[in-house]
Amino acid sequence: MTSVVGREIARPITPHSILVAQLQQTLKLAQENNIPVEILDSLRQGVQLAAGLDPYLDDYTTPESSALTALAQKTSIEDWSKRFSDGETVRQLEQEMLSGHLEGQTLKMFVHITKAKRILEVGMFTGYSALAMAEALPSDGQLIGCEVDPYVAQFAQACFQESPHGSKIVVEVAPALETLHKLAARKESFDLIFIDADKKEYVKYFQTILDSNLLTPDGLICVDNTLLQGQVYLPPEQRTANGEAIAQFNRIVAADPRVEQVLLPIRDGITLIRRVV
Repeated sequence: MTSVVGREIARPITPHSILVAQLQQTLKLAQENNIPVEILDSLRQGVQLAAGLDPYLDDYTTPESSALTALAQKTSIEDWSKRFSDGETVRQLEQEMLSGHLEGQTLKMFVHITKAKRILEVGMFTGYSALAMAEALPSDGQLIGCEVDPYVAQFAQACFQESPHGSKIVVEVAPALETLHKLAARKESFDLIFIDADKKEYVKYFQTILDSNLLTPDGLICVDNTLLQGQVYLPPEQRTANGEAIAQFNRIVAADPRVEQVLLPIRDGITLIRRVV
């Protein structure tokens, strides 16, 4: 999360932040119920060790640009309590959908490492991750961002105009699968593809990307939320519909002989995928 707004977010949304909140609640209950001092001391040490990790990662990761700070601040003060229509469906938008500082800098580093010139982002929200990656693109690079919601797309584009790197970003307003098929029909391909959209469509995104050769031969796919609040490794009865969708996605990717992958415990989980066949 960003150094500006990340530490003010009350609702835990990653496996680690949920664990911290549960440890803090357990410590509070223990203090109120005369638990032996040895157990209290152990709990305090556990809370201290867990709660200190995210702030430390933030502090020792390269600071975000002023444009990213402004985008995060604008996202944090927007009223996301209203609901926006995705055609026939309605989704609830929330500040926590912002990728944030650590993930943004991670994606930016991937762009540098892969020397990507063309990026596809499947699911953009207010554009934090898009702008972070665009900052690492060369001057002739381009990022195409897929966003289904016209209001959010307009919000992001206004933020992009405040950055010298915003001109590298092209926003396609349509359901992501529709945009993927359109790009495939144009024989387009991308060096880096970041997926962070409708969790129930992840398998379709993945299969469409591979089947349609949207990924360059040496390209990298980055997939967000592949730990989904820890639901993927909890018992199935504790999963939401999105949690089950991500668990299924992880199984399908792991079983696909065309790719190899690694799941990193960054924020809510990022899976890196490359094609080998």
